[in-house]
Amino acid sequence: MSTIDVKPTNRKPPGKAEAPNEPFKRALASCTRAMARRPDLEVAFAADKPALVSGPEGARARLPEPPRKPNAREAAILRGVADSMALRLACHSDAVHRHHAPHNPAARALFDAAEQARVEAIGARRMEGVAANLTAMLDDRYHRAPYAEARERDDAPLEEAVAMLVRERLTGLKPPSGAARLVELWRPVIEGKAAAELDRLGAAILDQRAFARSLHRLLESLDLPSDSEADQDDDAESQEEDTPPERAEDAEGEGEREESADAMEREASDETTDELEDGAIEADDAPSSDFPDEASAGESEEAAENRPPQPTGERRGPDYKAYTTRFDEVVNAEDLCEPEELQRLRDYLDKQLQNLSSVVGRLANRLQRRLMAQQNRSWEFDLEEGVLDAARLSRVVIDPQQPLSFKREKEMDFRDTVVTMLIDNSGSMRGRPITVAATCADILARTLERCGVKVEILGFTTRAWKGGQAREAWLQAGKPANPGRLNDLRHLIYKPADAPWRRARKNLGLMMREGLLKENIDGEAVDWAYRRLLGRTEQRRILMVISDGAPVDDSTLSVNAGNYLERHLRYVIEEIENRSPIELIAIGIGHDVTRYYRRAVTIVDAEELGGAMTEKLAELFDEKAEPPQPKRGPRRGRAA
Repeated sequence: MSTIDVKPTNRKPPGKAEAPNEPFKRALASCTRAMARRPDLEVAFAADKPALVSGPEGARARLPEPPRKPNAREAAILRGVADSMALRLACHSDAVHRHHAPHNPAARALFDAAEQARVEAIGARRMEGVAANLTAMLDDRYHRAPYAEARERDDAPLEEAVAMLVRERLTGLKPPSGAARLVELWRPVIEGKAAAELDRLGAAILDQRAFARSLHRLLESLDLPSDSEADQDDDAESQEEDTPPERAEDAEGEGEREESADAMEREASDETTDELEDGAIEADDAPSSDFPDEASAGESEEAAENRPPQPTGERRGPDYKAYTTRFDEVVNAEDLCEPEELQRLRDYLDKQLQNLSSVVGRLANRLQRRLMAQQNRSWEFDLEEGVLDAARLSRVVIDPQQPLSFKREKEMDFRDTVVTMLIDNSGSMRGRPITVAATCADILARTLERCGVKVEILGFTTRAWKGGQAREAWLQAGKPANPGRLNDLRHLIYKPADAPWRRARKNLGLMMREGLLKENIDGEAVDWAYRRLLGRTEQRRILMVISDGAPVDDSTLSVNAGNYLERHLRYVIEEIENRSPIELIAIGIGHDVTRYYRRAVTIVDAEELGGAMTEKLAELFDEKAEPPQPKRGPRRGRAA
């Protein structure tokens, strides 16, 4: 008998083959939603930094793009990133956190890190797989951190060491090998001052409000200011208690309201942790992640919510001063590095954002069309006087009785304009945000130049971390009280307004230079850019500020009030908006700048920067009203 070969019929239909890592990504996304108890959680994968954004419209998590075939260690790290975000959503209340968060930036950083350690400890204590994932993620992060091989405490952040010790107390797990050196440097100091407070944290792990109060005691033990909105509320309540109510009914009603408020806050903080207690999460190897440090963009919501209350009834500007301006500098970008290095950095910037350039380019072309439409010449015809209209002379030839026709050019609404872009060059902008900011500024400068609008691109940072030469001078002088700003400013000129774009193009590559981005003192930077614009002769002057956070300088804030820099920034903004002809707009990357600037927009992701910049500029140029006139009244004295 002859045999017949039968070919299988279950072939996969032709089409695009699935990537090898797609099943892993689907499983990771599903497990993240399950742990977070958020079925609507939007999970995306990208090559950018991890990010978590939670708001009234829903939550979004951006996880690192996994390798095509991840090994066991790479899979554990990715699961750790996802687990941390999921636990943040499941076990954390933003409202309670804001209420108890300290105003002082250094204390706030420690408070945030310890709270993240708490939510991760909840999952680690219940699930061995989650504990392993988080350990792998933390070990990878600390090995990549610049302070992994720190030799002195100044090079090792205190908040990171406290977070590792909190994790150790809550879970019994030793710090990852990448954080061992960091913890070794700080353990004697922290244990010596706050061992008892660390031991008490475990009893409050499931109660966010009680845990926050324990953290305040920990901050006081470490000699850090712990004042917060909760403290202000307590002070107000104590004052009310000192004033007895006129009637017994008032006293009873007051007590009922207090009990109701306490119950509501407890419910907000305990709602999701109760679900974990009841066994809502069962997966052993469910993914988790480190949220605050790995995801500076994800911290954007948290940063936007860090709102120290603006002081009222006190002077916000004239009391601001610098201890010394001897070491400050205003420097051109090309003077900070050799031309060859500058060109190399520019080439690197171009390679990083080839895709973004096309998107921003389309937006810029749209802006250009809108601007050119406003500048097109137009005429009024059939007038009795003006310029003779040669096109209508044929009517006179045909009928000599017809009068001559004249025309006159209409006045254009588009005024002579200069735009200054002031870009935050602080350390928190490192990575994708500064790259996107540089490219957007580059493309928009080129576009506006084509339209006859002059553009100036500036940057601001400090010369050193934690003080520099100004702090050294202060120490040598015996640490006088209230020294004021205690760091060396570095203000950068990437492109002067009168320089053509082609000559300044490569200067923007300097933003990619390692070590350039340090701390940010926004008030003096905005004032500096504003005063440069005051010297311009253009009819219309626009100042655009791009920033990703509130002003922070550890050296200054360690010896002054916690809102010292922010108060000065508010003063400068008020002066510009109310008493000058310059139009001020701001764009916050993951940071709510609307609480500072009257005309501002906040974006969640740096990828949205190009659209926000073009849209805000288009809005300004579309306005038909006259430029804002300064209000009458004496201008206050300039801060020292």
